[in-house]
Amino acid sequence: MAIVLLLVNLLAAFLASSATAEIFRYSTTGDILGLDPHTNNEGTTNAMKMNIYEGLLHRAWDLSLHPALATQWQQVEPTRWRFNLRQGVKFHNGNTFDADDVLVSFDRIRSSQSDMSYAVGTVSSINKIDAYTIELVTTVPDPTLLLALPAFLIMDQQWLEQNEAMQPVRGTMAGNFANTHANGTGPFRLVERQADTRTVLEPNADWWGEPRHNITKAIFQPIANDATRVAALLTGEMDLIYPVPLQDIDRINRTDHVRTLEGPELRTIFLGFDQWRDESLDMPGSGRNPFKDVRVRRAVYHAIDEQAIARVVMRGAARPAGLMIAPGINGYPGEPMDQRLPYDPAMAKRLLAEAGYPDGFPVTFDCPTDRYVKDEAICTAIVSMLQRVGIRVIPNFQTKTLYFDKISIKGGNRTSFFLLGWTPNTFDVFNTLQNVMTMHPEGHGIFNCGRYSNPEVEQLTVQIQRETDPQKRDALVREAFRIHQEDVGHIPLHQQYLAWGMADTVAEIKQRPFNDVDLRYVVMRSGTAAAAQTSSGGDRKP
Repeated sequence: MAIVLLLVNLLAAFLASSATAEIFRYSTTGDILGLDPHTNNEGTTNAMKMNIYEGLLHRAWDLSLHPALATQWQQVEPTRWRFNLRQGVKFHNGNTFDADDVLVSFDRIRSSQSDMSYAVGTVSSINKIDAYTIELVTTVPDPTLLLALPAFLIMDQQWLEQNEAMQPVRGTMAGNFANTHANGTGPFRLVERQADTRTVLEPNADWWGEPRHNITKAIFQPIANDATRVAALLTGEMDLIYPVPLQDIDRINRTDHVRTLEGPELRTIFLGFDQWRDESLDMPGSGRNPFKDVRVRRAVYHAIDEQAIARVVMRGAARPAGLMIAPGINGYPGEPMDQRLPYDPAMAKRLLAEAGYPDGFPVTFDCPTDRYVKDEAICTAIVSMLQRVGIRVIPNFQTKTLYFDKISIKGGNRTSFFLLGWTPNTFDVFNTLQNVMTMHPEGHGIFNCGRYSNPEVEQLTVQIQRETDPQKRDALVREAFRIHQEDVGHIPLHQQYLAWGMADTVAEIKQRPFNDVDLRYVVMRSGTAAAAQTSSGGDRKP
């Protein structure tokens, strides 16, 4: 009898624990590029890292800024900010957080191998006042400093020293300890990492904040194939998938136990060209690079029917763009400037002939297959459009782990022509100007993969960075974008729309306009109704 009662009690305990064990399984098209918070500036990767690591400030789902590892801050002088650090915070391995960790993270993020240095681009030094007080000194008054700081993630000095990871190592397959392991202060800690297979996180029981989620484990699994990813949602293998293939949105919404969550995204998809080599990688021995001629760049623009791409390839889930930033980004120059050059294949052919390429030229077109909505299909359409005007395009479709290593500045910059997307994660125009549209001064152009450089745009960008008068700043922005448009520095295509597929197992999730999953806002449907109810309160910690 005693044995029976013991078994009954064990079963009851198991059922009770199972009822509250809320496992969240989610998937997107490709794996993260690594765990090092100071390398691989890519959206899905950044989202994962920000579940584990924290900055001085945190950007909530509604884009508002909140205290994180800093509890208070004030601008003491135009170029000096004082931050009070949060006391009692522990890294996941139990080490105590203090000012020394901020200082070593500052040195590390400014490394030549870091993709994230823009987050402290104007910070010349960080001075330690005491163990929990620091001052950031900037080279110029920077009105966007606070907007960038959520991307300045803080690492544990002792952990870095013990694991010989004081410097970041560039590359998606980089083998440094910090790229394959993690030790942050954030709301989730890493418990398993199998590259290209799964990444598993569990809540950090010692997190300083007040959890808004109710999940006990999060399992991220990349699924590149669209049909397989949708099937995983429909069969219950996944609680959330993104993006939903556009052709499957109606099908999912007609299925009882799943639904889609749709909204705008602030990412602009665009094309870029090699504008710095005197000889194209695709034309060895010629001594020529067609893309250094604005007439060729303009010809490519006229050859692309973006309305057809938006209508047919994107099934209407895209907004054709004439600017490198979306409406909603601070500093957006306005609709009158947001106009595309007309689709005009005849004009494209005339411009190519004028530039000395009446029979076109060969070019390799680098394109990811698992990063943006319909990326491969967009590139396939562009290949056909350019071939119609005589440009002999050789498509190079690659998974993003290979693609970013090939095209990025710090990965070797071995590209002639490419498709890329950019969301300024400060939600300010300067971020796009700094990272994508300029090469100078130092620290600019991390993802300016074609190395477009116009001294006027770069001078204006420096002024935009420090201008505190909104009207003067907007005028500078308009002038910089006008010059860039005349240069055809890049070819903006569109802003894609968000579509997530979600099972009814998810009671609540916040869809942010930069298409990532912040686990701190995931509430699973279960018997823990109280957790679901309180999770929507607006006055709790982020």
